[in-house]
Amino acid sequence: MAKHGWGGEPPATDEEARQRIVDATARCIDRYGVAKTTFSDVAAELGVTRQTVYRQFAGIGEIVSEVAAQGAADFVDRLVAHLDGRSEPADAVVEGMLFCLRTVPGDPRLNLLLQIGDTGTFGRSSTSGSVVQYGSLMLRRFPVDWAAHGYTDGDLDGLAEMIMRLLTSFLQNPSDQLRDDDAMRTFLERWLAPALG
Repeated sequence: MAKHGWGGEPPATDEEARQRIVDATARCIDRYGVAKTTFSDVAAELGVTRQTVYRQFAGIGEIVSEVAAQGAADFVDRLVAHLDGRSEPADAVVEGMLFCLRTVPGDPRLNLLLQIGDTGTFGRSSTSGSVVQYGSLMLRRFPVDWAAHGYTDGDLDGLAEMIMRLLTSFLQNPSDQLRDDDAMRTFLERWLAPALG
């Protein structure tokens, strides 16, 4: 690995270089937004050439995907911790939706995950096969014994798609009626929970 650049502290391994590139990209996205973040911005943030960045990633989309994936992994850990003790499907899903509605709007990395593959079309990309599959894997981490409640793997895939569609709708087209957490919980318990009965 070259000794110049990297703020005078070159990474010891390719893995460290990749992580530093991801971290620099996240900072650039926070500063400029995803649409305006370029390879040049990332290279400048690290004090390296664009070619150095290209040695690790084929394009900016690949780095942005990794930024989103890492942000999502942290989010899921926080969500699962928040749901600790909620073992009933309806309770866990309603509380999970509330957590998402509170958390996603303020986290640019989570917004990236919902926009991956088509940054101009929030709704379509947030219900893409890969994002729905990620949602299905996330449901499997909930503190719910899905099989004991009669849910199959296919059911969890369908539930993940429905949750992503609802979440997208709430985030993209918020109601004129502003609801606090209690009012939103009541709304979800009335209309979403019965489907999980």
